Amino acid sequence: MTFSQDFLAEVREVAEGISADAVEKTANLLAAVRKNGGRLFILGVGGSAGSASHAVNDFRKLCGFEAYTPVDNVSELTARTNDEGWDTVFVEWLRGSKIRKEDGILALSVGGGDLEQNVSANLVKALEEAKRSGATVVGIVGRDGGYTARVADSCIIVPTVNKDHITPLTEAFHGVIWHLLVTHPALKLNPTKWESMAPGK
Repeated sequence: MTFSQDFLAEVREVAEGISADAVEKTANLLAAVRKNGGRLFILGVGGSAGSASHAVNDFRKLCGFEAYTPVDNVSELTARTNDEGWDTVFVEWLRGSKIRKEDGILALSVGGGDLEQNVSANLVKALEEAKRSGATVVGIVGRDGGYTARVADSCIIVPTVNKDHITPLTEAFHGVIWHLLVTHPALKLNPTKWESMAPGK
């Protein structure tokens, strides 16, 4: 088999290994956040930051959430990094947003955060604050889920099928899964453009 055939076979294996029950639970928890008038804060670092920005658009436009991500404000993000340190950029942003129990956090991460290994410490500290506030925490993560999986009210884990492809497959499936969520009938309120233009619509 070629590399491309192998990689696409891994994609199929990952898709088959994702817990549909975890996705359903996540969709229902997010629906409850919206019903209760809560905001949705989406957190991610690196490639997951780009995914967070994209997901904010989809949850706002398609699902009617008041959704935000701190990575969309590069001035505040870099000012906080410069003045206070990278580890606290998300938690201080959440405090500035006055996070409350009605709100929700969606964490997108490859490893889910690990303070001992100093990986995504800013995500861990943000989730600690979210739990203190009573907010709903959900995640889409890879590997064993790390800190996110331990504290989340629902966590969708992208299974590891090849230890050499953890990051690309996890980050790819962030997009697959959040698109599943914004398409889910428990969450979707508005049509996507091309589907709304299909014949007979």
